[in-house]
Amino acid sequence: MSLLFAPLALRALTLPNRIIIAPMCQYSAVDGNASDWHILHLGQLALSGAGMLILEATAVAPEGRISAGDIGLYSDQNEAALARVLKIVRTYSAMPIAMQVGHAGRKAASQKPWEGGQQVPPGQPGGWVTMGPSAIPHGAHEVPPLAFDRAGIREVVEAFAATALRAARLGIDGLEIHAAHGYLLHQFLSPIANKREDDYGGSLENRMRLPLEIFEAMRAAFPAEKPIWVRVSATDWVEGGWDVEQTIELAKALKARGCDAIHVSSGGVSAQQQITLGSGYQVPFAKAIKAATGLPTIAVGLITEPEQAEGILARGEADAIGIARGILYDPHWPWHAAAKLGAQVEAPPQYWRSQPREFKDLFSGARFGQR
Repeated sequence: MSLLFAPLALRALTLPNRIIIAPMCQYSAVDGNASDWHILHLGQLALSGAGMLILEATAVAPEGRISAGDIGLYSDQNEAALARVLKIVRTYSAMPIAMQVGHAGRKAASQKPWEGGQQVPPGQPGGWVTMGPSAIPHGAHEVPPLAFDRAGIREVVEAFAATALRAARLGIDGLEIHAAHGYLLHQFLSPIANKREDDYGGSLENRMRLPLEIFEAMRAAFPAEKPIWVRVSATDWVEGGWDVEQTIELAKALKARGCDAIHVSSGGVSAQQQITLGSGYQVPFAKAIKAATGLPTIAVGLITEPEQAEGILARGEADAIGIARGILYDPHWPWHAAAKLGAQVEAPPQYWRSQPREFKDLFSGARFGQR
């Protein structure tokens, strides 16, 4: 039996297979509200046969959006817009849907990637004053963020918890806390971005404090039977920055608080990063975290072939595989993986007649004999 197509249990949630559609920002929201684009985008991904779909980074506050086109879940309007999208998607797909919850911190107020991706200065359309652990800009020519004071930190914790409550009302199946890619929680973790001198900066214990407080607040706000996990950047790829050893300590602290998994990525906090790219280049980080903590890990990053994904699981390097850009290019990646690995996927009955004869058992529940 293919391990890639074996079930995976996270608390009361059981994924039918271990292909996870990783969060991918679409920059297509209006005032934080999911749009018709999200119906098209999420609709096709929900028919892909993957084990779970994680919604794009969803901001907990307007100023926490990566760009003015990002979705949020901080208002009744946001909640209603996303409820509309989810209702349509769920009418035709039983795929579990999770949500990545985050705050962009000093990397907020950016242009859409196809518009250049640069910071939009405060006062310009799509621009606002950003916030961070310290008044240090991400890029040398960017406007520095304002450093959070203690009251601001409390507001951020409360905002994450409030978004978890809204997600629960929407019936979201699981939550992923975004502590990677140079966004706010990663900024607090990394000594590159965090130069605070209070109990949220300096030592590893202090730099981990905010992510752990947010995890505890979200865990208390979200149904106990549903899983919450964390996406991390295992290394900054910069000497003296955040690294895999510190990530392991964070993962241990999260596990002690009830974290259900770690989604392992890397980089994003510094323009000085020196990333060594290659096939599955981030998998060793997932393997190290899994070995040190016993937590399930999700591996992602240049995992493109079904046999490659199967091998990662067979060697015990991770427990699930995150697919992102590859599934944008090929929305039926799980179908093709199942065909290669001799497994089955869930597909809508409208598509059952599409399977080639050599893969006649590809679709679970498929029946033939149509006129």
